[in-house]
Amino acid sequence: MIRVLIADDDPLVRVGLSLVLGAGADIRVVGEAADGVEAVEAARRLAPDVVLMDVRMPRMDGLAATEVLRRGGEKPAIVVLTTFDTDDYLLGALRLGANGFLLKDIAPTEILDAVRRAAAGEPILAPSVVPRLIEHAVGRGSVAGPDPLDGLTERERHVAEAVATGASNAEIGRDLHMSVPTVKSYVSRLMEKLKCANRVQIAILVHESRRN
Repeated sequence: MIRVLIADDDPLVRVGLSLVLGAGADIRVVGEAADGVEAVEAARRLAPDVVLMDVRMPRMDGLAATEVLRRGGEKPAIVVLTTFDTDDYLLGALRLGANGFLLKDIAPTEILDAVRRAAAGEPILAPSVVPRLIEHAVGRGSVAGPDPLDGLTERERHVAEAVATGASNAEIGRDLHMSVPTVKSYVSRLMEKLKCANRVQIAILVHESRRN
């Protein structure tokens, strides 16, 4: 059972998301929060697998709440849900450790799929979107400093390169002739070695390495 916390200042949105998620037999809403402060407290108290986090909320917005949770070591997957598709929100959320970024007008089935993918540790960004996000995130031109992938084994680098394409664990396993559990183990090791909160941050480092 995937445990989900909904954080949104609009009670109607919270009700709507609860109804959508209720259609998933493998998903249970364990709590709601009306602002970022409540979201942080509820995430720490309830230990959900996934947090659906609005951006614009009173007292503490969703980006600040994401930063607090990641800084405190909390490990729920965080999917930012917003009606505002701006680079500041999009890139800010991913830089702070969110696992994905969705707009509230997506279909209910896509929300269910996003929650399941987030709980499985996979990014919530289509492969066609990842390169655009990385391009904005790291800017243009060469990146000064050491190669962020120095210290990885050849196999780890191959997995990191595959993650940067937005491929799923199953797709990486197929292409690199590895089992899905082995891919998951490599991805976990990469996040630890590279000090990344999620796969999108690994992809950003791969892109930075290519520009060196």
